[in-house]
Amino acid sequence: MATWELFEKEAAELAATVRRRFESEKTHVLATLRKDGSPRVSGTEVDFPGPDLSFGSMLHAVKALDLRRDGRCAIHAHPSADGDAKVAGVAVEITDPAEKRRYATGDEPPGDFHSFRLDLREAVLTAVEDEQLVIRVWRPGRGVRTIRRT
Repeated sequence: MATWELFEKEAAELAATVRRRFESEKTHVLATLRKDGSPRVSGTEVDFPGPDLSFGSMLHAVKALDLRRDGRCAIHAHPSADGDAKVAGVAVEITDPAEKRRYATGDEPPGDFHSFRLDLREAVLTAVEDEQLVIRVWRPGRGVRTIRRT
């Protein structure tokens, strides 16, 4: 499983920039897959406890049911002029009560809730630099690839 900690070890500068983008706003956009394979987008909040990027959901929310059925997802940080940050991977539900408490932030809905950590498969930062579109892509074990478009 690729953790946020692995991302930081393999691409420290990019990981720090992407994390800043996620930490600069409270809510972001989560994309999941519906039963029929079509996309669903929902709001979400993320956190970085220990080695992971984590996020949660109200109990039985459709986004959580999507992730339980098929964990593939992407999270797009709240848009900003500072760059467009996205991560993608597979959501792994945290079900052990003690582990779930370690991932809790205090902002969870009352009662029970779903908690997930992201098995990170890709992180992307897109920005405009010197009148060029610059796309930085990290994948586990492959380092950072930079693409420039004019």
